[in-house]
Amino acid sequence: MAVAQRRTSKGRKGMRRSHHALKPVTTTVCPKCGKPIKPHTVCKYCGYYNGKKIKNVK
Repeated sequence: MAVAQRRTSKGRKGMRRSHHALKPVTTTVCPKCGKPIKPHTVCKYCGYYNGKKIKNVK
């Protein structure tokens, strides 16, 4: 098992963790109902995808 020979500096630790930040969720507007949805998914409000009815929504 690897054991660190020296203390990890704050700068090196920060550089390693620089990719750990959360990215904001991308959203698009549904062309049918106008609600925000995730891209490339069926709209959970109206059931349309790419201009076609995919599922029935109550």
